[in-house]
Amino acid sequence: MLKSLIIRNYALISQLEINFPEGFSVITGETGAGKSIILGALSLILGQRADTRFIKQNEDKCFIEGAFDISSYHLESFFAERDLEYDPQTCILRREIWSSGKSRAFINDSPAGLNDLKELGAFLIDIHSQHQNLLLADNHFQLQVLDVLSKNGNLKNQYLSAYREYTSIGKKLKDLKEKNDAQKTEEDYIRFQFQQLDEARLQIGEQLALEEEAEMLSHVEEIKSGLYRIEQILSPDEVGVIAALKNALNQAQSLGKIYSASAEIVERIQTAYFDLKDLAMETGIRQEKLEFNPERFQAVKIRLDLIYSLQQKHRLDSVEKLIELRDGLELQIKEIENYDEDVAQWEKTLAESYAKILQIAETLSETRQKAALLLEKQLTEKISALGMPNMRFSAGLSRKEHPDSTGQDEVMYLFSANKNGELKPVAQTASGGEISRLMLGIKALIAGAMALPSIIFDEIDTGVSGEIADKMGDIMHRMGSIMQVIVISHLPQIAAKGQSQFQVYKEENKDSAETHIRQLSKEERIIEIAQMLSGAKLTDAAMENARTLLEGA
Repeated sequence: MLKSLIIRNYALISQLEINFPEGFSVITGETGAGKSIILGALSLILGQRADTRFIKQNEDKCFIEGAFDISSYHLESFFAERDLEYDPQTCILRREIWSSGKSRAFINDSPAGLNDLKELGAFLIDIHSQHQNLLLADNHFQLQVLDVLSKNGNLKNQYLSAYREYTSIGKKLKDLKEKNDAQKTEEDYIRFQFQQLDEARLQIGEQLALEEEAEMLSHVEEIKSGLYRIEQILSPDEVGVIAALKNALNQAQSLGKIYSASAEIVERIQTAYFDLKDLAMETGIRQEKLEFNPERFQAVKIRLDLIYSLQQKHRLDSVEKLIELRDGLELQIKEIENYDEDVAQWEKTLAESYAKILQIAETLSETRQKAALLLEKQLTEKISALGMPNMRFSAGLSRKEHPDSTGQDEVMYLFSANKNGELKPVAQTASGGEISRLMLGIKALIAGAMALPSIIFDEIDTGVSGEIADKMGDIMHRMGSIMQVIVISHLPQIAAKGQSQFQVYKEENKDSAETHIRQLSKEERIIEIAQMLSGAKLTDAAMENARTLLEGA
């Protein structure tokens, strides 16, 4: 429910704060006092787009904040999916709009987008106005009413899950056919590319090995010369390093009898001596074995040229990526070859999925048929009491050519205000006042089932008589026993039914006008309702009538 609303610098409002109670509240006030302004400000925190024209004159920005009790609405997932701060008791929505055109929205002090406000607002409040009567011509709304009355939420979720699976399978089948059509067009080219890469017999890591081998073969003489010089430097002849180490070893060994620390020196020189002796022998062997092989050099160059040309052709920079491309082309060829079998399997799966959604849709239709009969009966009873005793109403169901996300049902609300009148679509035959009463009846029927936290009726009583207004007030009063109902009204019969009443008024001076709102005491309510009855001149009869209305509410 809506707990409070704060408005600053919006239209004719400098500063306004309203605390709303539970149950049925009425907002009254003279035409032009600013009732619609308050509703407009509320719409901003429910996701309506901002208009800088409504920022109070000579102010830089306006501010609107609403606090809602969400304790019974289990909205954890909504907040978690959007990474918003979650309080299980209270939710605060805020909008700030600058004269520059900049606008910011917040949910529990976390920045949010207008779509988030709209989605959350749908859980928190339902604003019904004359404009919303257009919903009666909307098939989706008409179907939603039947679903609410039939309490088929679990079945609808089951159907929607099956329908999404069906559409997903259909999309995969479509993608498969489109992909195959594209591949068929290029099949010869795909096979040619694969054959070229397959015949290359590429191996992981071979490019680096070949490049190293090519580098070595192109510098054979230089490498042999270097190895020879190393062997000569290490030579055991008198001028070589090994010969010098041999002499050093002999000297260290001769010191053993007179210098005990020489044992470590002997060990280290001996290790170096044997290592370098082995290295000299290995270097000599390498130098003798190393020969320039022009045939092998030419083969390596040819192989590298093939790899480089394939990389250039396919704009890839490694053998590994060429292998990956080859494997991908092979997979495409297999897909082309297995296309008919794959399509047959997917078409079978699609048919099974379609049969499943038809089965669930049939059960869904049965629940809606029962709900349609219930709606016709109960709505006729409610609306007949609102000054349309001969009203006839029908919620006609028909089958769609193809099921969609809502099922296989089309619904059309048909209406006639006269006993013998032809039933026609509501939007074509009902007057504004008749549609308002129909909407009130529908809202009253579905209010408990939909568990709306708050519902606001904006001058839904326009154009109705006092007797009918009294009965409309009774309906809204009963709705207020199960939910929060706020009504903006000009009629005293409805104002008297409220458990609480707020007066919107405007103060004017020579420079400006200011809109205010205040909750009325019981005595103030009597005066306000009496003025609604008698006009500007307050009479004793009007006061007495006002007391009677309040006491009888």
